[in-house]
Amino acid sequence: MTTPTPPRVTATVPTGPPPAWAILQRRLFDALDEAWRTFADRYCAPDGSLRYAGPLASRDGADDFYEAFFNWPVLYQLGGADDLLGAAKHHWHGVTAQLTEAGYVIDEFERGYDWFHMGESLLLFYGICAADPGDADFERRAHRFADLYLPDSSTGNYDPAARIIRAPHNGAGGPRYGVNEEWASYGADLASMRPYGLPLRDLPGMTDWADLEDPGNAARMGAAMTERLGRGDAAVNLAATSLATNAWLYGHDDRYRDWALAYTDAWQQRAAAGDGILPDNVGPSGRVGELHGGRWYGGNYGWAWPHGIYSVGAAAVIAAVNTVLLTGTDERLAIGRGPLDLVARHARHAAVTETEMSISDRWLAELGEDAGRPTMLVPNRHADGGWFDYQPPQLGLPLWLWQASTDAADGERVEALRKGAGYDWRTVRDFRNKEEAGHEAPWLEYLRGENPGYPEAVLRVALAQVERRMALIDADTSTPETLDIHHWQRHNPVVTEALLQLTAGTPQVLYNGGLLPLRIAYRDTLRGRPGLPADVAALVEEAGPGHVTLQLLHTGLTGTRRVAVCAGSLGEHRIDSAVLDEAAPGYPGNPRAYSAPTPATTTRELRVAGPRLEVELPPGRRIRLHLNLTPRAYQAAHRTA
Repeated sequence: MTTPTPPRVTATVPTGPPPAWAILQRRLFDALDEAWRTFADRYCAPDGSLRYAGPLASRDGADDFYEAFFNWPVLYQLGGADDLLGAAKHHWHGVTAQLTEAGYVIDEFERGYDWFHMGESLLLFYGICAADPGDADFERRAHRFADLYLPDSSTGNYDPAARIIRAPHNGAGGPRYGVNEEWASYGADLASMRPYGLPLRDLPGMTDWADLEDPGNAARMGAAMTERLGRGDAAVNLAATSLATNAWLYGHDDRYRDWALAYTDAWQQRAAAGDGILPDNVGPSGRVGELHGGRWYGGNYGWAWPHGIYSVGAAAVIAAVNTVLLTGTDERLAIGRGPLDLVARHARHAAVTETEMSISDRWLAELGEDAGRPTMLVPNRHADGGWFDYQPPQLGLPLWLWQASTDAADGERVEALRKGAGYDWRTVRDFRNKEEAGHEAPWLEYLRGENPGYPEAVLRVALAQVERRMALIDADTSTPETLDIHHWQRHNPVVTEALLQLTAGTPQVLYNGGLLPLRIAYRDTLRGRPGLPADVAALVEEAGPGHVTLQLLHTGLTGTRRVAVCAGSLGEHRIDSAVLDEAAPGYPGNPRAYSAPTPATTTRELRVAGPRLEVELPPGRRIRLHLNLTPRAYQAAHRTA
């Protein structure tokens, strides 16, 4: 993409008493810089691998190693330390070599597992690609990994005739039929899986978890899982479209775009043929329900087991957002909208504390004292008995559809959830879940103008979470032989949700394999790297499809900074014009005066007609920009001019 030289404006309004959000934001950047170094020193070997000498499962586990660093490249992209990008790459290489030796990885890509988990594994890789698209080695990897799923791949992952990925477990080794070897006998001793119930609910003589105490039943369940959950396509495989989209963003090779769109379209056509319901399974011949008695539910990581909308809906929204990047239109968002609207039609109102659900700890933390108040719950799962496993809606899913779309209906979907909630969306609570998400409601209220204290509140929560993780690291007495493979995720002190929302106007990444196109991105033009320059704080105050209002502020005392404000990290949006505030001359005034004069401010409109605007920030100056945008005016790309 060839773009005109961006216009440059200079911030002239004196900061005055610095706002709390700006001081807290810069303190968070500093704290995170200390924190990731501490984590690396404590848990990583010199080669970048994780110190671990415990047991490994047959298929499950590779994701947990990569997840320890999943948001480190994101922090760099937002303005983290200069050496953080190199550290993220170092740990990717170290962990990849470690997992290769363990048998999980072939030629730098996972041998074969489900995309609910592989999507988690790849967040670190996607983040590195986005933060440093000029790295030729990672570009080659992006193409090589995506090639594994193209119709002509020697792996045979994809069947172009049936338009399916041939197995729920797939990867560098091709279709990996079956399920985890530990599940050959799926017995009641698998305590961690008990909250999710029976994987298959139509086997004779098995109606309750207690029935798995019988060794014969456990063996029959394991055999049926291998046969029925270990073959054919699963809706969660839609997350594989991120692999193809990431490769396409480098050079717009149509092979990747065509495969991702064709695969997504195949699933949407199946949904259209089934009264709009996205099925979770397709048999080896390409027929929905082929391995499940004709049922649209029952597949691996599908509607019935173990997570329902949590896995099916996430993969569908991930694919939907990818189609927007690939086409520049929102014409294919139905694949993501459908599952959300389906469960919303079956919503009920009840308190979390009075409702049986498979994942309750997340909601007890997210809702706090409001967990005892009736609120909107949607069914996460469906089996022969109908809808069940009612939980609060996951706001990240409809929020990403709204982020990607210019359709008012996507904003209305989010608004319906707000109206259906039985609690105050403005409340900011101190918690961090696995996805490092969950503060969408108070952020949305802030963007609506109804929660002005949100920036300070969420930054304080982020700092508190960093402090807690550092305390956990300090108190940790585990050894490589004794720690659990989820240990690193629970101690990773890097937090990016608040920074993504406040500086980029962007929700946290969809954790099971989403890409992260930022609504607003920054580039330190003096130092030639992405992110906010040192001492500069940013706050997106308002955001919509055709406009963004943000504030930039230089908190330091010396050194002019220059920052390019980019309408989209992939260069896809055009800034048509910018309305900015300017101060009249007169500051800092007469040195004999006891206080500085308050200069009058005016606004002016500047034509931009390009994807970015450069701002010069002298010390102690701020600027507010109202950007009028044309969404998706350019083709999304990793490398932008």
